[in-house]
Amino acid sequence: MSTATILHVDMDAFYASVAERDDPSLKGKAVVVGAGVRSVVLSANYQARTFGIHAAMPVSKAQRLAPHAIFIAPNHARYSEVSEHVMEIFHSFTPMVEPISLDEAFLDVTGAQRLLGTGRQIAVAIRAKVEATEGITCSVGIAPSKFIAKLASGRCKPNGILEIPSDRILTFLHPLPVKAIWGVGPKTAEALERLGLRTVADVANTPRATLIRALGEATGASLYELAWGRDYRDVVSDEPEKSISAAETFPRDIDDPEIILQEFLRLTEKASGRLRERSLFAKTISIKVRYADFTTISRSKTLPLAVDSSHDIYDVVKNLYKALRIDGARLRLVGVSLENLEADAPEQMLLGARERGWRQAEGAVDKAQARFGAGSVRPGRLIEPETPK
Repeated sequence: MSTATILHVDMDAFYASVAERDDPSLKGKAVVVGAGVRSVVLSANYQARTFGIHAAMPVSKAQRLAPHAIFIAPNHARYSEVSEHVMEIFHSFTPMVEPISLDEAFLDVTGAQRLLGTGRQIAVAIRAKVEATEGITCSVGIAPSKFIAKLASGRCKPNGILEIPSDRILTFLHPLPVKAIWGVGPKTAEALERLGLRTVADVANTPRATLIRALGEATGASLYELAWGRDYRDVVSDEPEKSISAAETFPRDIDDPEIILQEFLRLTEKASGRLRERSLFAKTISIKVRYADFTTISRSKTLPLAVDSSHDIYDVVKNLYKALRIDGARLRLVGVSLENLEADAPEQMLLGARERGWRQAEGAVDKAQARFGAGSVRPGRLIEPETPK
């Protein structure tokens, strides 16, 4: 059995907690981060959750459930700033930190215990330091593996600690519903339900071969192992970014292809700027469109060579959109995603190619924006015409 000590630290209602910390008048009130009837809830504090409000719920529905709640617009720059401070706190206890999102991370404190005490003592110290320095609370799951630590943190919220030692893993795990297993989404849950499997114990006591036949080799084998609490993945402190994306929900449904392409260009500029900021290149470029009825489709293209140029990326984005042949369809959201990222890219030499091209021009634009602010230099297509006085 593993002797590792893994913590999963998860901020409590992170966005809403930051808002309350910055504006103490919100304390004790139902607070929902998400504004505009066409947007979704990003975070709700625990007072708001008592009315059934949760993340990803349409704001319009949340407003019907709790019309007296305070709805505030998100401040992503602020959340990133607080997240950086929190991650610095984690690194002060161990170098083995694997961020999962802005508000959660895995920490391997196995080696830190000699100096800092038991896993529980380290968790207590982390929670105290986060609350003292950032004014927000977090919950911590402690276990020999990432899977069990994450489950534990989710079951001691808010502001709690739950430790699951090796000899209590199955007692803790087996009564849980199948949806608690990592990787079980709605479709997999339905497939397990059809097999009569409702708890983790049911999955554990089903022959591995049966699960593989029903769910496929990878999913079936993975669920069987996790149902017995077996998770051998290490905390990876330097895992590269998997994707960079940007999306926009329109204030009203849009059916004009020119406006839609203009938005795709703006999102391409935003995502590719972040790509170059991180000195990364993307081989796979994806677009997402959501219709007025909430139907969502995605299309992608993988290039032979990775790119970081907005010009090259937008060329792919534009062609992917045009290939959908949906002129006149009403859209409520569009998005661009850059995936299959690489730290460097081989440069293909073309006969007769210009010595300096789009990459150099965009590098100059990036420098200008860093000095004078985002949007100070942008494509002419994105410049709004002046309103006549």
